[in-house]
Amino acid sequence: MKFLMMIYSDDSLLDALPDGEFDTLMRGCLQHADELRAEGCLLDSQQLEAPVRSKSLRVRGDKLSVLDGPFAETKEYLAGFNLIEADSLDEAVKIASSFPWARTGCIEVRPVRDVAKVRERVGA
Repeated sequence: MKFLMMIYSDDSLLDALPDGEFDTLMRGCLQHADELRAEGCLLDSQQLEAPVRSKSLRVRGDKLSVLDGPFAETKEYLAGFNLIEADSLDEAVKIASSFPWARTGCIEVRPVRDVAKVRERVGA
């Protein structure tokens, strides 16, 4: 099964890390990701730019509204993701807990829906 690990960061916790600690954590994270990729467990991973560089949009009726930045004001923001392969949600949570970012935010683990099955169900 595929699972998406959504990594949320809290800048106040990141900023409180001792000098050089972020780089140490990131280096270890990237090395761990390379190991998981070599094992076939990590399918993809990306970091996202800061929320201030984003746009949020909605269409209501025929009206498009576009706002700068994230819609919700929150301390934690989506900073990146990992797409992983695991046998169960419990295994996916175990994999997620091996990354350091739960210390400086939150890691949400969510099963990925099989779009091929959805296509079949809706006749697309």
